[in-house]
Amino acid sequence: MDITAIIDSLNDAQRQAVSAPARAMLVLAGAGSGKTRVLVHRIAWLIKIEHIAPHNILAVTFTNKAAKEMRGRVEDLLNISARSMWIGTFHGLAHRFLRQHNEEAKLPSTFQVIDSDDQLRLIKRLMKSMQIDDKRWPAKQIVWFINAQKDEGRRAKDIPETQDLYLKVQLSIYRAYEELCARSGLVDFAELLLKAHETLRDNAELLAFYRDRFKQVHVDEFQDTNTIQYAWLRLLTDGQDNLFVVGDDDQSIYGWRGAKIENMFNFQKHYPNHQLIRLEQNYRSTGNILKASNALIACNEGRMGKELHTDSGEGDLISLYAAFNEQDEAYFVVERIRQWVAEGHSRADVAILYRSNAQSRQFEEKLMATGTPYRVYGGLRFFDRLEIKNALAYLYLMAHKDNDAAFERIINTPTRGVGAKTLETIRELAKRDNLTLWAAMVELIRTEHFSPRASNALKSFAVLINKLIKASEGLELYEQVKLVVEDSGLLAFHKKEKGDKGEARAENLEELVNAARQFEYDAESAEGASELDVFLAHAALESGDAQGDEFEDCVQLMTLHSAKGLEFPMVFMVGLEEGLFPSQQSVDDPGRLEEERRLCYVGMTRAMRLLYMSYAESRRLYGKENYPRPSRFLKEIPAEQLQEIRVRANVTKPVATVKPKMGTVALGSSGRYKLGQRVRHVKFGEGVVLQVDGEGTQERVQINFASAGMKWLMLSYAKLEVL
Repeated sequence: MDITAIIDSLNDAQRQAVSAPARAMLVLAGAGSGKTRVLVHRIAWLIKIEHIAPHNILAVTFTNKAAKEMRGRVEDLLNISARSMWIGTFHGLAHRFLRQHNEEAKLPSTFQVIDSDDQLRLIKRLMKSMQIDDKRWPAKQIVWFINAQKDEGRRAKDIPETQDLYLKVQLSIYRAYEELCARSGLVDFAELLLKAHETLRDNAELLAFYRDRFKQVHVDEFQDTNTIQYAWLRLLTDGQDNLFVVGDDDQSIYGWRGAKIENMFNFQKHYPNHQLIRLEQNYRSTGNILKASNALIACNEGRMGKELHTDSGEGDLISLYAAFNEQDEAYFVVERIRQWVAEGHSRADVAILYRSNAQSRQFEEKLMATGTPYRVYGGLRFFDRLEIKNALAYLYLMAHKDNDAAFERIINTPTRGVGAKTLETIRELAKRDNLTLWAAMVELIRTEHFSPRASNALKSFAVLINKLIKASEGLELYEQVKLVVEDSGLLAFHKKEKGDKGEARAENLEELVNAARQFEYDAESAEGASELDVFLAHAALESGDAQGDEFEDCVQLMTLHSAKGLEFPMVFMVGLEEGLFPSQQSVDDPGRLEEERRLCYVGMTRAMRLLYMSYAESRRLYGKENYPRPSRFLKEIPAEQLQEIRVRANVTKPVATVKPKMGTVALGSSGRYKLGQRVRHVKFGEGVVLQVDGEGTQERVQINFASAGMKWLMLSYAKLEVL
């Protein structure tokens, strides 16, 4: 292979990065600018032109999929095996290193890597032996604390003693966990990186060997590196000036899990002789999408700066849809997808992107109703999620105490001290006497079979279920669900979890209440079944086989975080409202707000041809009715890149034909308003009717409120008092 074959297909900036002299380099690669192509061709250049041996090359990325792709492309380009190169993820390469140098790392040759589930179970057993209450100190929170310390390069001994009880308990568990893992030869994911760094740092000969071996070190997605990962890279390349990193500060969206955008800026200080190259030509999106994305991200301060451009033309404007509510938003999106498919396009080319997992439910229901296959990328369907299944199990057991599956699921969820041995005894009696698990439990309590501790745990569970049954009598369906979510302890349990997972689970539980509120019960087709039973059947059916598999032509649903690195011809970004996106937690924090804006930028640059953005003027989410303002991000997009889509209006100037009762206008299609009519809303105060739009359940009115300005309100939800 000659020089021409390596660089001929590259643009000027890519060619400059690939063919630069072997030195420290920061390639600032914009979205869709061909960064993987640059990395692969750079490796080929070093081997063929600079005559660096393959085994002298190290290339690190973040996912196994990306590492496999990089290896394959290097082999295809050079027609050689990439086996002698170290190409892999941070964790994979650290594991490879520790396997080869377990003695220097003070690990047994038989050391075992444990995954996150194994780590959690180990912590739970350890806490039990230490007599630390899992309810007060959730094990998942302890896992988060330990991993966060390791990601920062801190052992338990490195953390100063404190009088803070909260930190004191976590530290005591961290110390005990380190001792247990050392005795048992266990290594968790965070430990792989920390142990590899310590082993190199503390063994001068070993460090010198690897510094000499790896003549060139390459890093993909550099903006996603955390403290220990960057420390490991610096250790290998200190004084060598041979670190080649590719990243984009505008796509740094993982600060919540330890990624340090500061590493992008620190690189320039730590490697003062580095070369900076910007990749700004985009090969993915149209001109209008890029102009809008550039304008949005320019609102962030302290950027390294770049301007994406394309040769593929301006393309369609970005479509903006103001939905009446979250149901209308989902209806609009699904109808547009159906039109797209009817025109001969693929469903797999469509992605629905949302900020919170809880938002997926509305779209899942509408897709299910229209028979449109879909797949929730990187996650579970709404009714398949652990916290939702747990809440539904409480409802099942309340309605039917003979439901053994529900009994087993929640007997110790949240944990209440019912051990495996106790549960096994209940199972044995149920099998022997042909009883339900509930009946067997009651019998064992009555005969005082268990120790006082186990007996009290079972009694508290029985009392809880009976209390929930009694308290739910006469309540609306959504009130029953709300009662279970709150009084079962599930909501409080997940709110205590540290990090994004606990927050997401709590939000999903609150969204379950909303699902029950919006559930339509048809008594005639229910054939005598209660509303709760019909709702539970609906949930069971929705968690069935309708979700498309990985290879089926189906619509893709995912969070904005999951969408990074992907691209789709048609993209819907939904829920662009203050408090949702940007999230409420980020509104008063400039750093977090900038990360939210970067997340919006990432979402927009996933779109290749068509980009739809939407918000709802009224949204019930997490069990609460809100009237949010459109996201500030929409205002940061130039008007010339946007086109507002309106549903076909049915604007009228009617005369009221039905006299309202008790000061409230009749709702739905039977409601009529005069233009100029004065009304009062419970939240927005007094206003004037300007327009009537839509029919039936989709009928809405536009009102100019004295204090809140212009609002569109759905008549199905808004209770307006005529003045």
